[in-house]
Amino acid sequence: MQVFSVEKGIVIPLDRPNVDTDAIIPKQFLKSIQRSGFGPNLFDEWRYLDLGEPGQDCSHRPLNEKFELNQPRYQGGTILLARENFGCGSSREHAVWALDDFGIRVIIAPSFADIFFNNTSKNGILAIKLAENIVESLFTEVKAQPGYQLTVDLQAELITMPNGETIEFDIDPFKKHCLLNGLDDIGLTLQHTDEIQSYEQNRQKQSPWLFS
Repeated sequence: MQVFSVEKGIVIPLDRPNVDTDAIIPKQFLKSIQRSGFGPNLFDEWRYLDLGEPGQDCSHRPLNEKFELNQPRYQGGTILLARENFGCGSSREHAVWALDDFGIRVIIAPSFADIFFNNTSKNGILAIKLAENIVESLFTEVKAQPGYQLTVDLQAELITMPNGETIEFDIDPFKKHCLLNGLDDIGLTLQHTDEIQSYEQNRQKQSPWLFS
C-alpha cells in the first residue's frame, strides 16, 4: 500500500449527497478482483453518455461534459470534496479501488458510510470528516477559484488552504499509523513474520503428524 504523508492537490467538488458505491463503480465492473484498472470506470454512469462494459476502451467513449471529473479545471485532481453519507449502499471494496486507481488520495466530507470509511484507510486513501459548515465553505471556494488546491498533512492533522489558513481534522491513531507507514491488513500481518515462522516451527515439532 502506498505511504501517505502530505498531499497537495487540486480539489474536485462532487456536490451531491448520499453518493452510493454503485454510482462510484457500477455493478457490471465487479467481476474482477484485481485492485487496479477501475479508474477509467469511476463514476461511469455519470461520467459517460453511453453504457460502460468491462474491458471496454474508454478513451473514445462520449463524455458528459457537465460532470465534474470531465471539466478541464479539475483535471489531475487528487482531493475529492463530497457531501454527507459518501460511500453508502453496498459494501463493495471496488469503490475504493476505483477512486485509488483514478488518483484520488483524499476524500473530504461531513460523513461517510461506515464500511466504505474503513475501506479507505486499508487502501491508502485518507478520508476526512469535517463539519458541514466547513465543507460548505470549501465548496464555495473551490467553485469560485479554478485550480483550487489544498495541502493535507496527515502527521500534523492539518489542511492548509491557499490563503494560508488551516483546518484541523481528527483521525483514529491506528488508521493514521497504517497510512503513514503504508500498511494494509497484509502488511500488518507481515510485520510479525518472525513470530509466525517460529510458531509454525514449534507447532511442527509438537505435532508432526499434522504436517505429514
